[in-house]
Amino acid sequence: MSLHFLRTLAGALALACSLLAQGADATQTPLDLNAVIPPGPQVKVGKLANGLTYYIQKNKRPEKRLELRLVVKAGSVLEDEDQQGLAHFTEHMAFNGSTHFKRHELISYLQSAGVKFGADLNAYTSFNETVYILPLPTDKREVVEQGFQVLEDWAHGLTLNDADIDSERGIVLEELRIGKGVDDRMNKVILPKFYNGSLYADRLPIGKEEILKTFKYDTLRRFYRDWYRPDLMAVMVVGDIEPADAQKLVESHFSGLVNPPNERPRNYPVIPPRKTSEAVVVTDKEASYNTIAVRYPMEYKPATGTLAEYREKMIESLYTSMLGQRMYELTQQANPPFIQGGSEMSKPAPGYHYFKSYAVVGKGGVVPAIDALMQENERARQFGFTASEVERARLNVMRLFERYYSEREKTDSSSYVDEYTRNFLEQESIPGIEAEYRFVHQLLPGVTVEEVNALARRDIPDGGAKLVVYTGTDRADTPPPKAGEMVALVEAAQKVAVKAREEKVYASKLMDSPRGGRIVAETHDAKIGTTELTMSNGVKVILKPTDFNNDQVLLAGQRFGGQSLFDYADIYNARYASAVADQMGILDYSPADLSKVLAGKVAGANFSLSDIMEALGGYSGGADIESMLQLAYLRVTAQRRDPAIFASFINKQRDVAQNSLSRPESVFADTVTGTLFNNNPRVFRVARPEDFDHVQLDRLLEIYRARSASAAGFTFYLVGSFDVEKVKPLLATYLGGLPAAKVPAMYVERGVRPVRGVVKKEVRAGTEPKSMISITFTGEAKYSTLEQMRMEALTEVMNIKLIEVLREKMGAIYGGGMSGTLSKVPYENYSVGISLPCAPENVDKVIAATFAELQKIKDNGPDAADLAKVKAAWDKNYRRNLRENRYWLSQLRGPEINGTGRDDVLSYGAWFDSLTADDLRQAARRYFDLENYVQVVLYPAK
Repeated sequence: MSLHFLRTLAGALALACSLLAQGADATQTPLDLNAVIPPGPQVKVGKLANGLTYYIQKNKRPEKRLELRLVVKAGSVLEDEDQQGLAHFTEHMAFNGSTHFKRHELISYLQSAGVKFGADLNAYTSFNETVYILPLPTDKREVVEQGFQVLEDWAHGLTLNDADIDSERGIVLEELRIGKGVDDRMNKVILPKFYNGSLYADRLPIGKEEILKTFKYDTLRRFYRDWYRPDLMAVMVVGDIEPADAQKLVESHFSGLVNPPNERPRNYPVIPPRKTSEAVVVTDKEASYNTIAVRYPMEYKPATGTLAEYREKMIESLYTSMLGQRMYELTQQANPPFIQGGSEMSKPAPGYHYFKSYAVVGKGGVVPAIDALMQENERARQFGFTASEVERARLNVMRLFERYYSEREKTDSSSYVDEYTRNFLEQESIPGIEAEYRFVHQLLPGVTVEEVNALARRDIPDGGAKLVVYTGTDRADTPPPKAGEMVALVEAAQKVAVKAREEKVYASKLMDSPRGGRIVAETHDAKIGTTELTMSNGVKVILKPTDFNNDQVLLAGQRFGGQSLFDYADIYNARYASAVADQMGILDYSPADLSKVLAGKVAGANFSLSDIMEALGGYSGGADIESMLQLAYLRVTAQRRDPAIFASFINKQRDVAQNSLSRPESVFADTVTGTLFNNNPRVFRVARPEDFDHVQLDRLLEIYRARSASAAGFTFYLVGSFDVEKVKPLLATYLGGLPAAKVPAMYVERGVRPVRGVVKKEVRAGTEPKSMISITFTGEAKYSTLEQMRMEALTEVMNIKLIEVLREKMGAIYGGGMSGTLSKVPYENYSVGISLPCAPENVDKVIAATFAELQKIKDNGPDAADLAKVKAAWDKNYRRNLRENRYWLSQLRGPEINGTGRDDVLSYGAWFDSLTADDLRQAARRYFDLENYVQVVLYPAK
């Protein structure tokens, strides 16, 4: 766990920290850095006589749920020349017939147990592994036992018969088709250079189209025979199950697996070292962004699993987070050198790592981007980081560790099973909760500024052979660089003299306490466990303390109004008001400054204007509630004006929008929205550069402050790990102290409506043979919670049928589906959308088959078995949601918008269970109005 955590600390700290221990003593015996970190006591790791590895852990979050994995060290790099794509094809076949499940039976059976295909039941194939994912409810013993039978069938019981293989070809080819496009075309040029002749570049998991179409049946069976063997497999069992029981099930199902005679050696491809620097320029008219990347030499350094390695990765995480912060600050300049950029260590394959710098290039082109990247790297390499920077980074790490330490008993099983998967595949250490806590608290405080800077100096290259890559458009106004110039640009930028950073001094606290208000009324709802407070300024706060997490508090405040209050002349200023305000910060602090003032705290808050609503929300750890409330208070009372950051925002948005309609998918999405709402300017579409000509700083701030400067009409909701009596004074001080001058607290109905009748349109864009079908049904409908449930059940049943007919029977799609919603405001209405990617030649038959299924459910209602599957999945998710803070926050907010009862949430299970086939048949007749829909189809340009 720990090494993966340290490699990705800046972006994925939460996953690793979730394993911190209870009651560990941070003052134990000094650690031996040369010691190899053993697996911890939380997990039983064993190996059967045939070589199969297993991991077993009892974990009760979520309750009555079990996470099973079958992990096979067999991916696309093991394919022979005539097998390219067949590792992935084998994964597909695991759901299409085995010893105990005929074709289609497996998915149908698991759906009946509440396991959704795609969302729950899933699998993936990569270069070096194939992983099968099976989460199960544990309410019924037979479902658990069948789950292990499924894993065993995947391991050695796939039937792989001729007819099933042929039936699956179309589905896999559709998946390949979906992946075609600008990224695929660019990667075909870049990856051979990146992997420098390694087999990785020639073994993309999706494979080659001609092989997928024509491979002989035994070619697939040969891959399965060669590589699906117990010495290359691991079974993970984590969840609400007794370990002894789990071990018996593993042994009974997997001890009988036998390795094949004359085993083929399981080798990993070598990535040859780059001998000379090289540059490559790849342009494509469909590219959305222009990017530059500098990739330094790869180093082969397999994991040792020692504490010394752990400590080094910890130090690496500190300097990469600080370097990332510096790069972010560059984007806040009025004319930023790049839209987004950074430098970090990266891992392209097991055992390999390399340093890279990258940027999304703005209108200034590659020269300022390269200069900024290289010079910021050089500044860090030559002068290092300051003591205050290191201390802030250390505080952030320690606070997050403490936060996730407090959640140690409430970590989802999926986090653990992902960790054990990495242990099996990459030898990532899994020390367990007691050891992990001790490592962090003994190692991190002893890391010195000098050590951080020494490691940064070692890791940030000052030379060596490099690959410089430019990707983007080839436009007259932004011509791409010449490949022959880019290496010289990088090397010249590295030689520019740089100075050490000047470090600002930041305040130790955000603000002094305001005068505040007082609580004037208090009521309780014992049924749903809430307390409602009314403040002296009229603001209401509804509190729901929970024990779902130990260190999570969520705040949401809302009222009607939003962008609807402003005329069309102000629509762009209103649309971007909250985004720009958030970028500029509060008080005298830019967002970059604010993160430094808040070092060591987990807290955030922002104010936003949507179409008809305004929201003031936030989040914090249990110890940082006051910081969150302070931020919320300052968003209302102390919005900052910063012309440089405003100019930076506008320039970056223009640059992004410049190529926004280059991709056919963007053109298609824009056309769907424009057609549906008859190009109404109040409906947001894909942004154009000229949109930002209408955005003006002072008017934007005037709009923002007109709505944010008063909390009149706001109701706040606080959910999470807090004590009501302890938090009440803070709420009175900050939320009760908000200014609350009278302002409009209702939206203006602007009459935005979708078109009526049957409207059909074709879009011609893109060069790949890909199509997309969008069908949208809209209309007016009476809102109720029960009707929303009917809508949800209807669309879920239809998704089962669409996958069954369009994918499994016709082989015409890989994915896609239907979603629907009812809305109470600004008028009562419904919308049902269907999205189906397919081949251009299959558009007509896919549309015909879709409408045939719509007509069937209108005529006959759903199959009883399909409705039962939807109910089983809904029940499982509902029970889990009732233990989630975010779910309760949304359910508490909904009644204020929709006029429903707050305690309705407790009745959802019974209401959903009471839905009948006739309910859905009637709903289908209401919502699938064949005289009123919009159909847009994307075809290739040629």
